Amino acid sequence: QVQLVESGGGLVQAGGSLRLSCAASVGIFSIKTMGWYRQAPGKQRELVAAISSGGSTNYADSVKGRVTISRDNAKNTVYLQMNSLKPEDTAVYYCYAERYYSSSGTKLFWGQGTQVTVSS
Repeated sequence: QVQLVESGGGLVQAGGSLRLSCAASVGIFSIKTMGWYRQAPGKQRELVAAISSGGSTNYADSVKGRVTISRDNAKNTVYLQMNSLKPEDTAVYYCYAERYYSSSGTKLFWGQGTQVTVSS
């Protein structure tokens, strides 16, 4: 099992910045992919950014140039640095981890979510 604890959400004005953190209960070197999804009221959950164990990153078009995902293996933590925030970035942000088990394949784990609210 992998437990994920998110932090760093909050209320910020448009144009501001936030850094989200996601701390894993296991060494993240053993996790295939980690990343962030978000879900706004009335909308489907969408991928924001992901980072592989090798460091490859992937971003949603809506956040490219404004968001950076990174990982600190020593701290078992993944970060999401968000700059130039817009009201449309308002959502609950969920950290996820994709871990491979030789006995049962890939499993997906989720954090509890952290609210990000951007005021105009």
